[in-house]
Amino acid sequence: MNLVTPLNRVLGLGTAGGAGEHWWVQRLTAVALVPLGLWLAASLVGLDDYSYAAMVAWIREPVTSILLILFALTATYHSHLGLQVVIEDYLHAKALKFGALLLSTFGHAALAVAAVFAVLRIAFGPAQ
Repeated sequence: MNLVTPLNRVLGLGTAGGAGEHWWVQRLTAVALVPLGLWLAASLVGLDDYSYAAMVAWIREPVTSILLILFALTATYHSHLGLQVVIEDYLHAKALKFGALLLSTFGHAALAVAAVFAVLRIAFGPAQ
């Protein structure tokens, strides 16, 4: 008895259908979020002033902008992976599962694009 479908056999996937790769990528993004989150927390605590002008000046620093974009992309992708697992495990109706996965994918993509746009708009916007 073979539990692997013909398509998965051709693609080289076992019965899990690529779940091992999904698991590793989720762990990798979690590990990447540790230093990025620590950097973000330390940077925010280290600021003397939390006014709008001070935050804009902080975001305009090249290293800050790059790390904020990396944090936003990594966090949204990690969130997408985690929510995907929850949806696949707990929604059993195919149409509902498909709709939820589609909504989650587009929602996370929109959130990532908005975060990157916001950082770039501040970083390259007109001087205050």
